[in-house]
Amino acid sequence: MTSPHTDDRPPPADAVDSARAWIVVAAAFVSTFTVFGIAYSFGAFFTSMADEFGADSSATAVFFALTAFLYFLLGAVTGPIADRIGPRPVMVVGGVIMTLGLFATSKVDSLWLGYLTYGLGVGIGVACGYVPMVAAVAQWFERRRTAALGIAVAGIGVGTLVTAPLAEWLIDRHGWRTTYVILAVGTAIALGIASLGALRPPTINTDASAPPASVRDLFRRHDFRVLYLATFLMSLALFAPFVFMAGYMDERQIPGSAALIVGLIGASSVVGRLGLGALAARTSCLKLFQLSFLVLGLSLGLWLAAGDSYGLLAVFAITLGVAYGGIIALAPAVVAELLGTAGLGKALGVQFTAAGLGGLIGPPATGAIIDGAGYTTAISAAMVVAMVAWVVVIRANARPEVRREA
Repeated sequence: MTSPHTDDRPPPADAVDSARAWIVVAAAFVSTFTVFGIAYSFGAFFTSMADEFGADSSATAVFFALTAFLYFLLGAVTGPIADRIGPRPVMVVGGVIMTLGLFATSKVDSLWLGYLTYGLGVGIGVACGYVPMVAAVAQWFERRRTAALGIAVAGIGVGTLVTAPLAEWLIDRHGWRTTYVILAVGTAIALGIASLGALRPPTINTDASAPPASVRDLFRRHDFRVLYLATFLMSLALFAPFVFMAGYMDERQIPGSAALIVGLIGASSVVGRLGLGALAARTSCLKLFQLSFLVLGLSLGLWLAAGDSYGLLAVFAITLGVAYGGIIALAPAVVAELLGTAGLGKALGVQFTAAGLGGLIGPPATGAIIDGAGYTTAISAAMVVAMVAWVVVIRANARPEVRREA
């Protein structure tokens, strides 16, 4: 990997929307492909690890919950650091820690030790490979920002599509421990390559005359508070299929690959990221963002209706994926529209802590509901929470005075 030293001085302002900017997009795509492909493949490991350690659904789900909490929470740290020193050194450190964490997880002899190795390793890795790179892409572009962001975060969906079925295939043939070793090697190579394109943003977006708002200032803004609460509620519901789809299909004896269903979420999220990202360039980012929340909530109704039909589960996965992709692609653009791009890494990092809190609470709570009342009740609860998130987010208003302030 590249040595984690501070980047060179930022390029001049006329570098925005240049060929160098698209190199950063490519690097961000590889980074999000890798870190989220690993994180969202956890469902493939769920049954094997639960069986080996004799754990119930809620206890095993803590693996994913702790990881999601850490990578979104630590984004509030890695974002501001990347604002100061550039994204490359942050990514290099994250790549090293994630590689070591995956390798260490392959050696654990207890579930609790796995919480530490996997949670910290993957959590820090995603925090270093996501927020700094997404913020950098937003700062490298002005005219084509939403399209560039859509391509950058499309790596999340493609990574999920590729890595979840790959992990399932590797586990079937080599076991979950060897699979984590293989993924550790792949992570080191991929993030090492991505770090080469993690270029520091131009000076136009790091102007000291427009310092980023403090955390207190951010929460004084009505729209930021609305976005924060909506993101928290949405995240309580979002991760259920990523963690519990394999268990759901096992209980109902549904033939077919659970990892492929999760992969479909990732694949269709690419449509949401690219399609809605491109459409946002011609219409309101915020309106599309709010629409994506509504579709995500309604998609969980499709999961309820699917029962034991693999085909309907696939329809659910595609619908959820498009909505989820739209939310992820549009969130940085919405925050930039409301708050501006100065210190965007910090603003995004703070906003994503809401997703971290939702990710920490949601999967174990869903697992507890499954253990106590079954999947139907758990999915119904997730749908209700997701619809409340939509009710909250429609209160956000990109008022003209807010846009001028940003």
